[in-house]
Amino acid sequence: MNWKGVFPAVTTKFTSEDTLDLHMFEVNIKAQLDAGVHGIILGGTLGEASTLSDDEKRTLVREAVRIVDGKVPVVINIAEQTTKAAMDAAQKAKEDGASGLMMLPPMRYKADDRETVTYYKAVANSTDLPIMVYNNPVDYGIEVTLDMFADLLRDCPNIEAVKESTRDLSNITRLRNRFRDRLTILSGVDTLALESLFMGADGWVAGLVCAFPKETVAIYELAHAGKHQEALNIYRWFLPLLELDINSKLVQNIKLAEVATGIGTENVRAPRLPLIEEERAHVLRIIEEGLASRPTLPEYKNLTATI
Repeated sequence: MNWKGVFPAVTTKFTSEDTLDLHMFEVNIKAQLDAGVHGIILGGTLGEASTLSDDEKRTLVREAVRIVDGKVPVVINIAEQTTKAAMDAAQKAKEDGASGLMMLPPMRYKADDRETVTYYKAVANSTDLPIMVYNNPVDYGIEVTLDMFADLLRDCPNIEAVKESTRDLSNITRLRNRFRDRLTILSGVDTLALESLFMGADGWVAGLVCAFPKETVAIYELAHAGKHQEALNIYRWFLPLLELDINSKLVQNIKLAEVATGIGTENVRAPRLPLIEEERAHVLRIIEEGLASRPTLPEYKNLTATI
């Protein structure tokens, strides 16, 4: 499993009848592949995972595996309330063809450090799928500290990567100094992505990539090739759009952007509701301004990496 590169945390597409929209799901995945993404992540926050049934999650994994056809790995997020349910989800992911797992700490219950480490170990030791720890104490209230990572990496060889979402850029250097190449680091915050790459992150779990896949991959590839100014120019244009991801309505925001770029629908699953009135108008203005000044991208594929 190569965790390096751009991994879209894709949205889940719904029909107006609140069923999975597998046609538009395929349209979006193919747009991601065409842009040159390095993997696909299903069932995260953007994927509205908390509203999906187990059968729907399994359908999405199987469909994604079919669509990518071996071109890139398919990763499913595990966000469960019990250790047993998380182990069961890992087993089903393996059966359905997933290449890896992204894992949050236990949901709802605020586990302490010992409980969190025990949870991760139990799931990791129940599967041979490679795992990326999703470390997001800001939104989920539990931090996986460096000492906890040391414990996990010692006992769980298939814990290989971290989605670093602490919002502390210096944590990338702490992780690199402590674990060297034992732990692959991916930025999990759109508005800190380029800064994270400059600080040594290996990749980017991205959100606005759902609507703007080429721009996202271009930033990564240019930065990876040492073309920092070219990457920065695109990133500065992108930032107002990226800020739509650090918002409680990130799902609705990004789905509106997907509609604007022709690779998604606005449908969300209740209790979420589509944006209305001034809130909707504000988001649309940001999207329209971004589209009006959308940059012409340089050739970004097949560049030689320098970092």
